[in-house]
Amino acid sequence: MYLVKKDVTAKKAVVLDDMILTKDMPTTAGSKMLEGYMSLFDATVVEKLGVAGFEVAGKANVGEFAIDVMGETSHFGATKDEKGNLSLASAEIVKGGDVKAAIQLDVNGSPRRAAAVNGLVFVKPTYGTVSRFGIVPVACSGECVGVMAKTAEDCEAVLDAISGYDAKDGTSLPEDMIEEAEAIKKVAVVTAFDGSIDADVKADIEAFVKELEAKGVEVVKVDGTGLLAAKTAWNILMSAELCNNVSKYDGVKYGYRSANYTTIDELYTNSRTESFGDLLKTAILFGSETLSDENYMKMYDKSMRVRRVTVDYFDSLFEDVDAVLMPATSKKAYTEDDVKGMAYEENIYTAPASITGLPAVVAKGVQLVGSVFSEKALLELVK
Repeated sequence: MYLVKKDVTAKKAVVLDDMILTKDMPTTAGSKMLEGYMSLFDATVVEKLGVAGFEVAGKANVGEFAIDVMGETSHFGATKDEKGNLSLASAEIVKGGDVKAAIQLDVNGSPRRAAAVNGLVFVKPTYGTVSRFGIVPVACSGECVGVMAKTAEDCEAVLDAISGYDAKDGTSLPEDMIEEAEAIKKVAVVTAFDGSIDADVKADIEAFVKELEAKGVEVVKVDGTGLLAAKTAWNILMSAELCNNVSKYDGVKYGYRSANYTTIDELYTNSRTESFGDLLKTAILFGSETLSDENYMKMYDKSMRVRRVTVDYFDSLFEDVDAVLMPATSKKAYTEDDVKGMAYEENIYTAPASITGLPAVVAKGVQLVGSVFSEKALLELVK
């Protein structure tokens, strides 16, 4: 599960997803294209961890460019738990107690799914509060660096360490723009997903609702069908942005280079064909088609409009409630056979927070989405 492992003390040790650049360890993004690649610099989050006294124990395997369901597309092989079900390498390392937390890049929701099925806590912060400088870019308008741990307290401690303005990241928010949200007193449970989740996930939601009510939190139900369109829109935006971001991997400057070519076009084509996996190739083709002259307005531009509509829909909900409760997954366990063709479907639960940049916390098998800068209030709610 580790690409590289160092001897460190577990008390302040963290593991990094292999989407985060480190100058002393390889960064592969789970792809043959970057196998053995060494960065010349550390990501900002790595520097911040060092300043806060945390030690990086190593790098953990991820699905290729982190767009799959739960690591199943990694060139280095899928990670499975003790029952043979899919899991993220970071989640297994955190569960094993070797580290305090994992720093992960949430592109298509895989860290949230891993936390939900493994009984862990994951926080995806408000977009712009954690620097993305030094992250392998995939879908820049929605990807976020988050934290996974066994407890909300550990998540909060590590999130505090890596948060803050970074001049090297054009999307980083200045400190004076950030205003922490107040305590959460009212939560809306979305019912639009009820028909697509299994009995175990429903039981987790019901149990969490009872826990909230016991704490004195008011719980109401909302239909939430206004969130369903986020999946299709995020799939389009994610694929389009990914298509642009992976165009640099051509076998010339760095990364895998095919031995089978006679022209520059063959070098580009064969290097990418031989090193990219099927899901990534599919996303690239879809993204390229999305950005074509014929489809740009009716697909990409329309998806940007759906993003705005989704933001507005959340705003309307937050006029009456402080957080929205929804599933993070459709089931409590995934096998490799289960996830074939699921990457662009299972994100129906995670896409709303991805496309809007809102904070989300997964704990006790459920997902809470809050208004901007409410991550600490969400973490407090799951303690």
